[in-house]
Amino acid sequence: MLQTLEGGCLCGAVRYRITDQPIDAGYCHCRLCQRSSGAPSIAWLTVAITGFSYTRGAPSIFQSSAHSQREFCGACGTQIAFRQSQSAKTIDVTLASLEDPSQVLPQYHIWQQSKIAWFETADSLPRYKDAGPDTHEG
Repeated sequence: MLQTLEGGCLCGAVRYRITDQPIDAGYCHCRLCQRSSGAPSIAWLTVAITGFSYTRGAPSIFQSSAHSQREFCGACGTQIAFRQSQSAKTIDVTLASLEDPSQVLPQYHIWQQSKIAWFETADSLPRYKDAGPDTHEG
């Protein structure tokens, strides 16, 4: 049974709710995620756009590529979401911004070709050099 997931930014200005079952979740090691977060990787969940809504505040938006945008709190800087700029069908949400991040478990690592050499994880999840075999629009 699906449990509603809620989360938000560090300062509380931007809050969100997820009402659909996540499609998947994983770690991204691409350079854009590294540079946008200042961390070696970001853990994301993917959900249908219809199952995601902001419940407080509005995110600031940064056009991080020709086709995609990153959404974050303009006050505290917390990165919250990533999606296609036009006609998005899914949205990726940062796992660590959930109220209880342990509710969603990562299933894979993507963009290993950009992984920082000194960063290693001890899990046995599948690793893909690029976006992986089951890429979806996010």
